[in-house]
Amino acid sequence: MFSIVFLLALLAFLVTGSPVDVRNSPITLPMTRRLAFSNITDLLKRDEARLAAFGEYSRHGRRDADRYPNPAVPLIHPDFGNAFSDYTVNVRIGDSPTSYNLIVNSASAITWVGAGLPYLSRTGVDTQQPMEVNYGYGSFRGTLFMDQLRIGDMQRLTIPWMPFGVASTSQGIAADGVLGVGPRSSGEGILQNFPGPVIQTVTERLVLRRAAVGIFFQPLVANQVDDGEICFGGTNPSRYIIPLGYTDVTTIAPSSRYGGINQRITFGDIEILPYTAGVVDSACNFLYLAIDAYERYRAATGGILNPANGLLQISLQQYNQLSDLEFHIGRSTYKLVRNAQIWPRFLNYTINGGDHDIFLIVKALHRRTGSGYDFVIGAPFLQRFYIVFDSSNSRVGFARTPYTDANTN
Repeated sequence: MFSIVFLLALLAFLVTGSPVDVRNSPITLPMTRRLAFSNITDLLKRDEARLAAFGEYSRHGRRDADRYPNPAVPLIHPDFGNAFSDYTVNVRIGDSPTSYNLIVNSASAITWVGAGLPYLSRTGVDTQQPMEVNYGYGSFRGTLFMDQLRIGDMQRLTIPWMPFGVASTSQGIAADGVLGVGPRSSGEGILQNFPGPVIQTVTERLVLRRAAVGIFFQPLVANQVDDGEICFGGTNPSRYIIPLGYTDVTTIAPSSRYGGINQRITFGDIEILPYTAGVVDSACNFLYLAIDAYERYRAATGGILNPANGLLQISLQQYNQLSDLEFHIGRSTYKLVRNAQIWPRFLNYTINGGDHDIFLIVKALHRRTGSGYDFVIGAPFLQRFYIVFDSSNSRVGFARTPYTDANTN
């Protein structure tokens, strides 16, 4: 899924010289959601692998990128898709009639194909530069190519000279590959020695009026698969309720490396998390808080840990008494109503729960507040709010949607 997690350099895909006039921004493209859930064990393993990859990348930081061009050093990205659902876009490459279904990845700047359909274009250039990327719960190994990419069913976005990987081997990716739309820093390890430099050159040649991208998700609903939307060059006001509030990207490491933000979280009159830094990662299936903040939330809700799935379980009476979980971001407050704080009950069978059981979607990080990585805003939050990554101004925006207060769960 769209990790959820941080699109600060998404527009590095758009360049002048494209046969498509993209100056009339913003341009909106659909994303198709695929349900891929299986069971709670798989969900938690994927989340844990992703969070561990965040920690691994955080420990090494710039040192990993500085060690390139050594191809034996894998580049680690924590986000590649959601365990029970992900979003894909249609991409064509070069002169090949093949249409690739690529998972949209918000935490990596690296695009690659070959996990499913093979790369068949005759116009590509093989740089013979090895690539290896580990996402925590999936990986690929291959070679860096250059070719034209056309994104979307109508091919409205065309990149005439795009670096991407062609996999020789891959695992854990249930699609044809990945469309990396993440921060520039998440691609530097692979691309820094390639003539260009590619990402900097592409960014400088943007023809969109605004270097921003808007993202819209809908909550999961039983017997219905709704699509998401990605808006290049701005936002789609028809998808959110004005006003749109912004906050600056945090300067606190390691969250700053992922385009993270600062916030404070309260539950009624109780401060759950003091003002601190964390990340936005839509590929995480739950909301994660530093363990001391999690314990405060557990105590406030009265939730009891269910040993069958590792989630906090509450009674119907406790559910009816739930306060809003309030995220104080910038000058605005965004409230997760009680229904948004619980796991979708029609999916209880995937987490070893009964039809009428109620489980909370807040889980604990294996660290205490003050680490610089104290929360992960995952899919449950991002399915309730519109999000915009404004790389021109190094800020992230949020707004309510028609689904913010919905009782879909």
